[in-house]
Amino acid sequence: MISLLCLCGLFACQQRETTETDFVIVKDGKFFRGDKEYRYIGANFWYGAILGSEGRGGNKERLLQELDLMKETGITTIRVLVGADGRDCLGRHVSPILQSAPGEYNDTILQGLDFLLSELEKREMTATLYLNNAWEWSGGYGAYLEWAGCGPAADPEDWGAFLKYHCQFVQNDKAKELAANHVRHIVGRTNTITGKPYTQSPAILAWELANEPRAFAGDSITKACFVQWVKDQAGLIKSIDANHLVTTGSEGIVGCEMDADLFRQIHSCPEIDFVCIHIWPYNWHWIGPVSGPIATAKDINGTTSPIDSVDNAIKKTAEYIDQCYQKVCDLNKPMVIEEFGYPRDNYTVELGTPTVGRDRYYQAVLWMIDMYREMEIKGGKLVGCCFWGWGGYASKLHYKWQPWDDYTCDPAFEEQGLNSVFATDTTTLSIIREFANE
Repeated sequence: MISLLCLCGLFACQQRETTETDFVIVKDGKFFRGDKEYRYIGANFWYGAILGSEGRGGNKERLLQELDLMKETGITTIRVLVGADGRDCLGRHVSPILQSAPGEYNDTILQGLDFLLSELEKREMTATLYLNNAWEWSGGYGAYLEWAGCGPAADPEDWGAFLKYHCQFVQNDKAKELAANHVRHIVGRTNTITGKPYTQSPAILAWELANEPRAFAGDSITKACFVQWVKDQAGLIKSIDANHLVTTGSEGIVGCEMDADLFRQIHSCPEIDFVCIHIWPYNWHWIGPVSGPIATAKDINGTTSPIDSVDNAIKKTAEYIDQCYQKVCDLNKPMVIEEFGYPRDNYTVELGTPTVGRDRYYQAVLWMIDMYREMEIKGGKLVGCCFWGWGGYASKLHYKWQPWDDYTCDPAFEEQGLNSVFATDTTTLSIIREFANE
């Protein structure tokens, strides 16, 4: 019997040379691949590299099944974490860790990323790869600050302390240099399966500076440092890889201290190729309950459930898209919704529980993208989206993730299944398939 690795090696030998037409580019405010406009419905799949690895958490068979189901559903791009930094075995963190100390990497996970990209190439799918994280669930800002000597990362449950700690990142030269070294290591990597540098991979749609990068402070100095960091990191990526697009990973105006001008500034950088926003109706209190853990939602009434709140969520979503779009439309850059999520009905998490509210919300968001496609407005169009997130064939679940449960797209500290779309969510997949095939 021919082994999986032998087949991968055979595939590597048979690959054709990559040409310029294989890469996604920006032209006239749109994405193009070759001479064809490139639009997509995608999925957040942060754990893809771990799943493609052979170590703990790895499951190549499941990864192949997931990619095949995505492809069949019409999902043509995924958004993947290339990170997980700092101390392992922290309850809120991704596990296993990719970078346990500055420059010390888990090569098994990097080979998992190689495998993932090689499989995407086979399927003519793409990925946006994000290289850092403003939030603590994969280390990111907090890990780099710890390594830079700023003391232990702040407890995210203490929001004031968390802000005070994380706002140091964009002003701390040592932390930023450590993050830049990670960029150099990853963007300059050569795929061990295909034998090609990442810079030559048609599976990479874009590099992304971080998941939801923020200044974490409203003063002018910190904001200016944030803008400069965006320019510096994007410029560094471009200096290594001139073939692929670069974007910020921003949530939009919400992620810019509610400063629309700051949102515009970071996307005005010449090194940033397209605009991205995120939309979270539950986290942003557009649906009830307005505060507290999800456990408090068990006694919901008719005004606080995801089903009864969906109309307000749709209204707020449309307003937010328009607010962000109007601030950047004259930049003539495409705009994408890189994250949007919606809870299962009654805030349940179990597989097979209803998704009536989510289905209505997904349908509305995908319709909005179609609407923007038809609008003749100068500048960037709303040209793609990635929902949060892909749970696929995950089945071994606890309320909170425990080693080594199946990965969902809900991070370890969140309720497993709340925002994830599983293979059993056939009505949701049908809506995605319908819009993807239009």
